Amino acid sequence: MGSSVNLPGSSASWQALCVLVTRPQPQADEWVLALLALGVRAAALPLLGIAGPADEAPVHQAWAWLQAADPPAVVMFVSPSAVERFFALKPAAAAWPAGVIAAGTGPGTRRALLQAGVPAPAVLTPPADAGQFDSEALWAVLRGRVDWPGRAVLVVRGEGGRDWLADTLRQQGARLHVVEAYRRTVPVPDAAGRALLQQALAQPAATGWLFSSGEAVGHLPGLLPGMDWPATSALVTHARIGDAARRLGITRVLQIAPSPAAVAAALQGRPPAIAAAITGVSPGDGRADGRGDGRGDGAGDGPCDGPGDGPGDGPGDGPGDGSVSAPGPSIQSS
Repeated sequence: MGSSVNLPGSSASWQALCVLVTRPQPQADEWVLALLALGVRAAALPLLGIAGPADEAPVHQAWAWLQAADPPAVVMFVSPSAVERFFALKPAAAAWPAGVIAAGTGPGTRRALLQAGVPAPAVLTPPADAGQFDSEALWAVLRGRVDWPGRAVLVVRGEGGRDWLADTLRQQGARLHVVEAYRRTVPVPDAAGRALLQQALAQPAATGWLFSSGEAVGHLPGLLPGMDWPATSALVTHARIGDAARRLGITRVLQIAPSPAAVAAALQGRPPAIAAAITGVSPGDGRADGRGDGRGDGAGDGPCDGPGDGPGDGPGDGPGDGSVSAPGPSIQSS
């Protein structure tokens, strides 16, 4: 049935952690619900927020291009939020053009694309068992699918991001166009969030941070001055995020696959396949972006007081998102 997971430190101490899910809403709440169903104590504490684009005109221009006679060969979405925000501005009569690949970095983005109405044969993402969901994993499945020289590629992203995939596409001769469909923001904790922060500060050894973004890690010092970081623990969905957690001072860092089942399996010492079979929860991408809110009222006397129990609509994507830094008020090309 598979081997158990080797945890750094005492396995019992990992199993007793309250896991604080730092993904943006609504993904945080969905993950909390899934983790609770899998027997993991968890609460939602979003450390990233998602807002609409500063200028909607480039998104409207991109949709007009998709309805034209010569649409891009591939549209790459860096996260579920990229999908949600891009399709939120879709013209009512617009349809996904035939022959255009809708690519994403992981299963969370795939699910968002399917929910948005993109035909399944047009969706291309790394397989669910890829083990890594980022730009490199996406390129591994994309590279042989298109004759890249001269082909137009549209990247739908938020502000900022990694340049690796964009640079790779340029090296292959593709004509790259970028549209910013959303902005990442720093959320202001509500009363429940402030209570979770105070409980984490008081009980660092009982707290496990679930990070799916290095940017989220970077927001913590300002929220928790005086935190005893070496006493706490972190679960990360990518090696780059683990590096960020260690720079913060966290020494107990466990890298896991980006799914609730993998978190439960790691904490409980069970093979991921067994945990996944319990609820059928599908993996998300390694980095999440989302919107919305919803937190319930739980009971108890530890840092899991007030776990999130509101509905969510999908885990999000990987830290290597293939996005490019290209400011400007319109679709940018290179």
